[in-house]
Amino acid sequence: MNAITNLIGGRKVAPQGQERYCAVNPSRLDDVIADYAFSSADEVESAVAAAQTAFSSWKARGAIGRADILARAGAILIARTAELGALMTREMGKPLPEAMGEVGYAGKVLQFYAAEAQRAAGETLHSGRPNVHYYTLREPLGAVGLITPWNFPFSIACWKLGPALMTGNTVVWKPAPHHPLCSQAVIDALLEAGLPEGVVNLVHGGAEVGAAIVRHKALPAISFTGSTPVGQAIYREVSARLGRAQCEMGGKNALYVHEAADLDKAVTIATEGAFRSAGQKCTATSRVLVDRAIAGRFEEAFAARVAGLTVGDPMTEGTFLGPVVDDRQFAKVLGHITAGIAAGERLVVGGDKAPMENGYYVAPTLFADVAPDAPLAQQEIFGPVVAVIPVDGLEAALAVVNGTDYGLSSTIMTRDLEAAHRFARGAESGVVGVNLPTAGVEMHAPFQGWKGSGLGQPEQGLKIIDFYTHWRSVAMQFA
Repeated sequence: MNAITNLIGGRKVAPQGQERYCAVNPSRLDDVIADYAFSSADEVESAVAAAQTAFSSWKARGAIGRADILARAGAILIARTAELGALMTREMGKPLPEAMGEVGYAGKVLQFYAAEAQRAAGETLHSGRPNVHYYTLREPLGAVGLITPWNFPFSIACWKLGPALMTGNTVVWKPAPHHPLCSQAVIDALLEAGLPEGVVNLVHGGAEVGAAIVRHKALPAISFTGSTPVGQAIYREVSARLGRAQCEMGGKNALYVHEAADLDKAVTIATEGAFRSAGQKCTATSRVLVDRAIAGRFEEAFAARVAGLTVGDPMTEGTFLGPVVDDRQFAKVLGHITAGIAAGERLVVGGDKAPMENGYYVAPTLFADVAPDAPLAQQEIFGPVVAVIPVDGLEAALAVVNGTDYGLSSTIMTRDLEAAHRFARGAESGVVGVNLPTAGVEMHAPFQGWKGSGLGQPEQGLKIIDFYTHWRSVAMQFA
């Protein structure tokens, strides 16, 4: 069994807390990845102290020097795509091609932020006073806390670590416990690239470790990705102590099939958005809205496509849908399906466990004629379950799209340019697609949910640089 270690002040040490966690391969339940202890409160304190100690020298290295390390770490991840993709598949069940794609993307994210270090970090301004030279600088905040989820072990970690480190901050990082070896692989890439001691401190743990990081007054900023209730609680906690919080949270994302859509393409896009990664993406398609005039034809074609998806071992070539991540998620998703059936929702495809002997497999599931206010259409399920909702035209579709507490991602399928623009302007979501899946981001674009899907600065792109820095204005008079 693999050794699980924290990294604190440059030293790899086994966590010393009382609580334990057993990480299991969700596609082979007899494959125990690691049975390990979570960290203690004392270890969080040590990690914060190490990050504070390392801050001044890391800041003094300068942006270009910091960027060199990020660029090398990105190249290391890319070179290990096959190895680390297989590790991710084993730890959290993502089909191998998707896992390999994520590792490569994570490496490119680090390289993107390394390249951004070449960009000017301030401005020269005109002054209204004579003989005054006026300029601005970005300055790092200090030691910051990062809390990352289990569904993207490499990419979300890197799109937090990249901008935090490039701008000169040091880090205390708590990843989700499901994939400890993936988290350690990110750390190993940074260390191999030359990261100095104490700049990134990894502490394995659960909710108690996360809470200790969130409430720590020596961490002026916390970046979190996870569920909406937890994110909202973190935002309140950090704001109350006058810190900064950036929270990316849940979604109930809608794909609207307009009457002018290419029907076959709409089926393909809906399937990709809803069932890749077993629906375990905050941007996954959870609702499919269809103009009533084409609803029958779409449902028939969509149901046939979903029924034909290959469910199985995520390491096997050709597998479309692997397991959900753990027993808790398995029970949650099946509970939503059972409740939908009990409520009289019309089940079209799936509705139970997939017929696999070993693993947390849920059959891809499709409900039709779901009311917009039904639990299946309102609650985040985070699994391979889709509610099809008939609507009467674009304005009715927008009302349904916007009729949840979430506002992360939405898409319209149409060949009508006017309808596309009206949808893009009217959808209350931070990400809008036209003829594209609800799931899918690009590293140079801001990523932010609205309403219950996001709080604080957008993630990714250059907007996040504002989160990890303060501005300094300098006025210098010459006699």
